[in-house]
Amino acid sequence: MNYLPTGREFQIYINPGRPVSEATVRITGITNETLRGKPGFGHPDVVDRLMEFLGEDPVVAHNAEFDRSFLNYELELLGRAPLAKERFIDTLVLAREHRPGSPASLDAVCKRFNISIENRVLHGALLDAQLLAMAYLELRGGRERAFDFASANGGSGQVQSIQAPRAQRPRALAPRISATEQTAHAAFVAELGEAAIWKKYGQA
Repeated sequence: MNYLPTGREFQIYINPGRPVSEATVRITGITNETLRGKPGFGHPDVVDRLMEFLGEDPVVAHNAEFDRSFLNYELELLGRAPLAKERFIDTLVLAREHRPGSPASLDAVCKRFNISIENRVLHGALLDAQLLAMAYLELRGGRERAFDFASANGGSGQVQSIQAPRAQRPRALAPRISATEQTAHAAFVAELGEAAIWKKYGQA
Protein backbone atom coordinates (compact mmCIF):
# COMPACT_ATOMS: atom_id res chain seq x y z
CA MET A 1 0.00 0.00 0.00
CA ASN A 2 1.61 3.26 -1.20
CA TYR A 3 4.67 1.15 -2.03
CA LEU A 4 5.09 0.02 1.57
CA PRO A 5 4.49 -3.54 2.82
CA THR A 6 1.38 -3.93 4.97
CA GLY A 7 2.70 -6.92 6.89
CA ARG A 8 -0.44 -8.90 6.01
CA GLU A 9 0.22 -12.44 4.80
CA PHE A 10 -1.86 -15.38 3.64
CA GLN A 11 -0.40 -18.87 3.44
CA ILE A 12 -2.12 -22.22 3.58
CA TYR A 13 -1.21 -25.74 2.50
CA ILE A 14 -3.64 -27.40 0.09
CA ASN A 15 -4.14 -31.07 -0.68
CA PRO A 16 -3.99 -31.31 -4.50
CA GLY A 17 -5.88 -34.61 -4.58
CA ARG A 18 -2.95 -36.36 -6.24
CA PRO A 19 0.52 -37.58 -5.21
CA VAL A 20 3.25 -34.96 -5.03
CA SER A 21 5.84 -35.49 -7.75
CA GLU A 22 9.50 -36.04 -6.96
CA ALA A 23 10.33 -32.81 -8.79
CA THR A 24 7.92 -30.87 -6.57
CA VAL A 25 9.46 -32.35 -3.42
CA ARG A 26 12.93 -31.46 -4.68
CA ILE A 27 11.97 -27.87 -5.55
CA THR A 28 9.66 -27.03 -2.65
CA GLY A 29 10.41 -29.54 0.09
CA ILE A 30 6.66 -30.24 0.32
CA THR A 31 5.86 -33.96 0.58
CA ASN A 32 2.74 -36.10 0.55
CA GLU A 33 3.01 -36.30 4.33
CA THR A 34 3.09 -32.49 4.53
CA LEU A 35 -0.25 -32.29 2.72
CA ARG A 36 -1.96 -35.26 4.32
CA GLY A 37 -5.25 -34.16 5.88
CA LYS A 38 -5.03 -30.64 4.46
CA PRO A 39 -8.16 -29.15 2.80
CA GLY A 40 -8.65 -28.91 -0.94
CA PHE A 41 -8.84 -25.63 -2.81
CA GLY A 42 -12.65 -25.69 -2.79
CA HIS A 43 -12.85 -25.75 1.01
CA PRO A 44 -14.24 -22.45 2.42
CA ASP A 45 -11.17 -22.14 4.63
CA VAL A 46 -9.15 -21.94 1.43
CA VAL A 47 -11.01 -20.35 -1.45
CA ASP A 48 -13.18 -18.00 0.62
CA ARG A 49 -10.25 -16.80 2.70
CA LEU A 50 -8.10 -16.36 -0.39
CA MET A 51 -10.72 -14.30 -2.19
CA GLU A 52 -11.26 -12.21 0.93
CA PHE A 53 -7.52 -11.62 1.20
CA LEU A 54 -7.25 -10.53 -2.45
CA GLY A 55 -10.31 -8.33 -2.21
CA GLU A 56 -10.51 -5.98 -5.20
CA ASP A 57 -6.79 -5.18 -5.22
CA PRO A 58 -4.42 -5.76 -8.14
CA VAL A 59 -2.50 -9.03 -8.02
CA VAL A 60 1.26 -8.79 -8.51
CA ALA A 61 2.88 -12.00 -9.77
CA HIS A 62 5.99 -13.09 -11.62
CA ASN A 63 4.93 -14.70 -14.89
CA ALA A 64 1.40 -13.78 -13.87
CA GLU A 65 -0.44 -15.62 -16.64
CA PHE A 66 0.97 -18.92 -15.36
CA ASP A 67 -0.49 -18.33 -11.90
CA ARG A 68 -3.73 -16.85 -13.20
CA SER A 69 -4.41 -19.91 -15.36
CA PHE A 70 -4.12 -22.25 -12.36
CA LEU A 71 -6.30 -20.05 -10.17
CA ASN A 72 -8.96 -19.63 -12.83
CA TYR A 73 -9.04 -23.36 -13.55
CA GLU A 74 -9.80 -24.08 -9.90
CA LEU A 75 -12.33 -21.24 -9.71
CA GLU A 76 -14.07 -22.54 -12.83
CA LEU A 77 -14.41 -25.99 -11.26
CA LEU A 78 -16.20 -24.30 -8.35
CA GLY A 79 -18.47 -22.26 -10.64
CA ARG A 80 -16.87 -19.01 -9.56
CA ALA A 81 -15.99 -15.98 -11.65
CA PRO A 82 -12.44 -15.96 -13.06
CA LEU A 83 -9.83 -13.37 -12.19
CA ALA A 84 -9.53 -10.90 -15.07
CA LYS A 85 -6.19 -10.58 -16.85
CA GLU A 86 -6.31 -6.80 -16.49
CA ARG A 87 -6.21 -7.19 -12.72
CA PHE A 88 -2.74 -8.75 -12.76
CA ILE A 89 0.59 -6.90 -12.71
CA ASP A 90 3.30 -9.11 -14.23
CA THR A 91 6.74 -8.39 -12.79
CA LEU A 92 8.28 -10.63 -15.47
CA VAL A 93 7.09 -8.13 -18.08
CA LEU A 94 8.28 -5.21 -15.94
CA ALA A 95 11.71 -6.83 -15.53
CA ARG A 96 12.10 -7.32 -19.29
CA GLU A 97 11.06 -3.73 -19.94
CA HIS A 98 13.45 -2.49 -17.26
CA ARG A 99 16.46 -4.24 -18.80
CA PRO A 100 15.71 -5.79 -22.21
CA GLY A 101 17.73 -8.88 -23.03
CA SER A 102 18.78 -9.55 -19.43
CA PRO A 103 17.68 -12.60 -17.41
CA ALA A 104 14.29 -11.92 -15.87
CA SER A 105 13.73 -14.78 -13.42
CA LEU A 106 12.87 -13.82 -9.86
CA ASP A 107 16.38 -14.80 -8.74
CA ALA A 108 17.92 -12.67 -11.49
CA VAL A 109 15.75 -9.66 -10.65
CA CYS A 110 16.62 -9.95 -6.95
CA LYS A 111 20.33 -10.07 -7.78
CA ARG A 112 19.90 -7.05 -10.07
CA PHE A 113 18.61 -4.98 -7.16
CA ASN A 114 20.87 -6.54 -4.48
CA ILE A 115 17.93 -8.24 -2.76
CA SER A 116 19.31 -11.07 -0.65
CA ILE A 117 18.17 -14.58 -1.64
CA GLU A 118 20.41 -16.39 0.83
CA ASN A 119 17.43 -17.97 2.58
CA ARG A 120 15.86 -19.15 -0.69
CA VAL A 121 17.11 -22.72 -0.50
CA LEU A 122 13.69 -24.06 -1.50
CA HIS A 123 11.01 -22.58 -3.73
CA GLY A 124 8.42 -21.50 -1.16
CA ALA A 125 5.39 -19.42 -2.06
CA LEU A 126 5.50 -17.11 0.96
CA LEU A 127 9.22 -16.37 0.69
CA ASP A 128 8.86 -15.85 -3.06
CA ALA A 129 6.01 -13.39 -2.44
CA GLN A 130 8.12 -11.45 0.05
CA LEU A 131 11.05 -11.28 -2.37
CA LEU A 132 8.74 -10.31 -5.20
CA ALA A 133 7.27 -7.47 -3.14
CA MET A 134 10.76 -5.99 -2.76
CA ALA A 135 11.57 -6.56 -6.44
CA TYR A 136 8.28 -4.98 -7.52
CA LEU A 137 9.05 -1.87 -5.49
CA GLU A 138 12.42 -1.56 -7.21
CA LEU A 139 10.91 -2.12 -10.66
CA ARG A 140 8.45 0.69 -9.97
CA GLY A 141 11.22 3.15 -9.34
CA GLY A 142 12.96 2.13 -6.16
CA ARG A 143 12.44 2.68 -2.49
CA GLU A 144 12.11 6.44 -2.94
CA ARG A 145 8.67 5.75 -4.42
CA ALA A 146 7.55 5.13 -0.85
CA PHE A 147 7.90 8.87 -0.36
CA ASP A 148 5.87 9.83 -3.42
CA PHE A 149 2.74 11.36 -1.91
CA ALA A 150 1.20 12.54 -5.18
CA SER A 151 -2.56 12.29 -5.01
CA ALA A 152 -4.27 9.57 -6.99
CA ASN A 153 -6.64 12.06 -8.61
CA GLY A 154 -3.86 13.97 -10.38
CA GLY A 155 -3.28 16.62 -7.75
CA SER A 156 -0.12 18.61 -7.30
CA GLY A 157 1.39 16.03 -4.99
CA GLN A 158 1.40 18.39 -2.02
CA VAL A 159 0.02 16.88 1.13
CA GLN A 160 -1.40 18.91 3.95
CA SER A 161 -0.35 17.54 7.30
CA ILE A 162 -3.09 17.86 9.89
CA GLN A 163 -2.03 17.51 13.50
CA ALA A 164 -3.96 17.87 16.69
CA PRO A 165 -3.02 21.04 18.64
CA ARG A 166 -0.63 20.40 21.50
CA ALA A 167 -1.29 21.72 24.96
CA GLN A 168 0.99 24.49 26.28
CA ARG A 169 3.59 23.32 28.80
CA PRO A 170 2.59 24.23 32.37
CA ARG A 171 6.05 25.82 32.82
CA ALA A 172 8.96 26.42 30.52
CA LEU A 173 11.80 23.90 30.33
CA ALA A 174 14.94 24.76 32.25
CA PRO A 175 17.80 26.19 30.08
CA ARG A 176 20.19 23.55 28.76
CA ILE A 177 23.17 25.92 28.50
CA SER A 178 25.15 27.41 31.34
CA ALA A 179 25.40 31.10 32.23
CA THR A 180 28.98 31.10 30.91
CA GLU A 181 27.82 29.74 27.55
CA GLN A 182 25.04 32.33 27.36
CA THR A 183 27.55 35.15 27.98
CA ALA A 184 29.95 33.81 25.33
CA HIS A 185 27.12 33.51 22.82
CA ALA A 186 25.91 37.07 23.44
CA ALA A 187 29.48 38.35 22.95
CA PHE A 188 29.78 36.47 19.67
CA VAL A 189 26.48 37.85 18.35
CA ALA A 190 27.55 41.39 19.27
CA GLU A 191 30.60 41.00 17.03
CA LEU A 192 28.41 40.20 14.00
CA GLY A 193 27.26 43.80 13.59
CA GLU A 194 23.81 45.27 13.13
CA ALA A 195 23.53 44.04 9.50
CA ALA A 196 23.92 40.36 10.46
CA ILE A 197 21.06 38.10 9.44
CA TRP A 198 21.05 36.78 12.99
CA LYS A 199 19.80 40.17 14.20
CA LYS A 200 16.87 39.96 11.77
CA TYR A 201 15.76 36.38 12.30
CA GLY A 202 17.47 35.13 15.42
CA GLN A 203 17.61 36.05 19.04
CA ALA A 204 20.63 37.40 20.88
